[in-house]
Amino acid sequence: MLFFILFASTCSLAQDTVQVYTVKNGEMYIWLSKKLSPVELDRFIAQYDLNQLGLKGFINSGNDDSIKLAGWKIELNNSLTFSLSKPLFSSIDLINPVKRIDFTAMNVPLDARFPAVSNNVLYGYNRFRNKSPFAIHDSVVTFFLRNNLNAKRVMLAGSFNKWNPNILSMTKTDSGWIAFIKLYPGKYWYKFIVDGGWTIDTDNRLNENDGLGNTNSVFYYTNTIFKLNEYTNAKKVFLAGSFNNWKENDLPMEKTVDGWKANVYLANGTHRYRFIVDGNWISDPANPDRFPNEFGEYNSVIAIGKPYLFKLEGYANASKVVLAGSFNKWRTDELFMKKTTGAWELSYVLGPGNYEYRFMVDGKWVNVNNVSNSANNPNSVLILDPNYTFHLKGFETAKTVFLAGDFNDWNPNSLPMKKENGEWEYTVHLYPGKHLYGFIVDGKWIIDPGNKLFEENRSGNNNSVLWRDK
Repeated sequence: MLFFILFASTCSLAQDTVQVYTVKNGEMYIWLSKKLSPVELDRFIAQYDLNQLGLKGFINSGNDDSIKLAGWKIELNNSLTFSLSKPLFSSIDLINPVKRIDFTAMNVPLDARFPAVSNNVLYGYNRFRNKSPFAIHDSVVTFFLRNNLNAKRVMLAGSFNKWNPNILSMTKTDSGWIAFIKLYPGKYWYKFIVDGGWTIDTDNRLNENDGLGNTNSVFYYTNTIFKLNEYTNAKKVFLAGSFNNWKENDLPMEKTVDGWKANVYLANGTHRYRFIVDGNWISDPANPDRFPNEFGEYNSVIAIGKPYLFKLEGYANASKVVLAGSFNKWRTDELFMKKTTGAWELSYVLGPGNYEYRFMVDGKWVNVNNVSNSANNPNSVLILDPNYTFHLKGFETAKTVFLAGDFNDWNPNSLPMKKENGEWEYTVHLYPGKHLYGFIVDGKWIIDPGNKLFEENRSGNNNSVLWRDK
């Protein structure tokens, strides 16, 4: 069998360090040592997005429910190692990545697996070689495949057309092939089909494995141009901000006649940023909007989207009121509110989402109490653009039920569910894509009994899984 041929070819690996994930002849294979350290196992699981398999539970207790639920078969299991296999796609579909996606997506909508806008994508920028990023004019993107002039037919497929290889024909030019498609700001995955053969864009440095055996090229429809005029004698200039965790050498700017620029996709919300000119951090001299930072200087600020008016009634005698929340990492030296007639106010731009916040009045925390929060968690909760309601049936005698998930940083006390018609409910905002969640019933964490999809977390417990396509 092919799997054991694979073993023979890798027998030089020590049994206590073996870590193999491969795809060959239509099969996915995992071969792992049971002696891996927790750190090594976590790294392997995260690298290949294998949380749903419950590998820790299988190694510790032999429980294989999650493995079988995900469609995997145990090929080998002894005291040192184990191996798993799973059909990836049928032999007649070997050349068509779309068939692989459909076969392995476990009924997950493609829009959920490849969302253009999600809470997992705060920013992005394009990294091409040999050609410029695709031109955008009046919301129309010009995709360009360089060379391949001997090809008879070239098609474009991607997340924007559900990977259909038959509807977007490319037109030959003197230097390659082009196709036009109307998009909106966000992240897109794509491939070219050259005379029936699927290929990534070899001139694009951004490629991602979708976890289904496919590597796809990535393009960002950018919506923000950062400019730094002058400094033409600088050797290197980088952009860093809250959107990329202030990484110094992550986002290089392009030199222009007048200075430097960077075309970036930014999600809706308020973003802080600075420029790094030959190692020296500076704020944007052309942008008057700024917040103080922890170094006694200022971060420049850019906001995308609609503002929300935060308001605290009363406190007429207060001298200083500050807003802090999950949207600014609870900083208390940044968002100073303005005193109005009978209240304190601050307009702040946020994208759709679930937020917690508090006010600090003359050094003391104040909660608006817009939800019935636990005494252990005085934060107020703001749900912008609520679009999904969680339901938990049963548990009629429970005293308290809370909802927690990746959409609220797993806070077990911030989202109290209400009992309606014999079941517990809470409405939040969910971006398209994959979400993990659970319920806390009278202090005990449980998965959703009405949802068959779950996966193991790093603690060896399970989380329910929800896919949203819109």
